[in-house]
Formats: sequence, C-alpha cells, structure tokens
Amino acid sequence: MTAEPRAALPMYARPETAEAEARLWALMRAALPDLPARLGTPDDLVAHWRAPDLVLSQTCGLPYRTLLHDRVQLVGTPDYALPDCPPGHYRSVLVMRPDAATRDPEAWARARFATNSRGSHSGWAAPVTHLATHGLAFADVLETGGHVASLRAVARGDAALAAIDAQSWRLARRWEPAAAGLVEVGRTAPTPGLPLITGPAGDAAALAAAYAAAVGDLGAAARERLGLAGLVAIPAEAYLAVPTPESVRASEV
Repeated sequence: MTAEPRAALPMYARPETAEAEARLWALMRAALPDLPARLGTPDDLVAHWRAPDLVLSQTCGLPYRTLLHDRVQLVGTPDYALPDCPPGHYRSVLVMRPDAATRDPEAWARARFATNSRGSHSGWAAPVTHLATHGLAFADVLETGGHVASLRAVARGDAALAAIDAQSWRLARRWEPAAAGLVEVGRTAPTPGLPLITGPAGDAAALAAAYAAAVGDLGAAARERLGLAGLVAIPAEAYLAVPTPESVRASEV
C-alpha cells in the first residue's frame, strides 16, 4: 500500500486551480524549506489526516470535531470571503433544477436528496440540522461521493436537491457545466470553515505564518482563482460546538 502524502490541500482541488495552488505551496516552501517538495493527492483522506507525520492538510469541520480534534493541531482557517459569512466561515447552498425549485422545507424532506457523504458537514450535517429546525428529515438519500457528483446527479434528474459547500458552489458555477442549470433554493447557517491542520509534531505557528504570507504574496490573479482572502484563527471550541446529527457516519468523507 502506498503511503499517504504528508502534505495536501485536497478539499477544493480542481484542475483549474492546480497552478495557483502549486504557486501557493512554492511560496510556503520558500519560507519553510523543509516542507515536502510538492503537495500530494490522498487516496484515503482519514488515513492522511490521522498520519502521525502529517505536515499540512485541510479537513472538513465534521471529521475534525468527531475524529481528529484530539489527534491534530489547528493551523488556521482559510478565509474565502463568502457572502454573508464571517471571516473564515462558510455555509451550505441548497440547489435544485429550475423546473422543480421550491423553498418549502416539507417538499425538500420528500424529495430525493443528494449528499456527497454522510461524513460531510456541508453536504450532510448542515442540511440535516437545517431541516431538523422545521421538525423534518430527509426520507430518500443518494450518496454521490463528492459535491460535483451531487450537482451532476441533480442536473441529470437522479436527485431533486443537494447541499453544496458555498466555496465548492462558487467554483462549480465558474467551471462545472452541471451547475449552470441549477438554482439556489436555500442556505444553511454559517459555521467555521474548513481548517488547515498539522500532526502532533508539526509547527502550527510557523505553518500559519507561512500560509498567511504566501496568500499575501500570491498576486491578485492567483488569489482570485483560489478564492482566498487570508487566514484566520478560529478556536477548536468553535468547531466542537457545531451540532453533529446522530445520522452522520464520521468515518466517511
């Protein structure tokens, strides 16, 4: 079995952002020359995040609070300057096809719901919590394996509704054809965004300083392509305070 990479930024990786992401990493390596030569692509995200020699990665808030918080160090939270969200926060966007679009939570509960994973905050925990505030739950669920796959499932008619991470939705509207045929029908409450983490032996402060400086030095075009505005410090307590529905499968992402 091939070892998982010691450094990766997997959560918003797309071919269209690879060059800008490589530039970000090169700037970090200029400040911290002992970093791995390049970012990797994990095959098993949980194994990657749990690796004792993890240098840097980005995880989802749900696995952080259910699996990782006592095994890793927080480095910081990238700020994507998402509309109506505090710095470093994000939300889920509920999307449907225009011909079936509705803002009625009771209709959402009856519709076939596409989730990237029951181990995802934005794709599962956030919309489940949102629907629960109306005393409702999803009755028919399709697990797709990824936000883009969920968008495509709704566009094809395999599902009626999906919840997409707001940054993933912004990237998809720019580069994913399936997103062009979908409309927003709702949004969940903002929660802390996807944090950068390092392993027990990592130097979280040095990594945070290098990442923040690299974002500043990227140049406007690369920052815009990645959607990055900076890095903020959000305490672990803020992540741990986010509700976790009983229906999550935290080992899946």
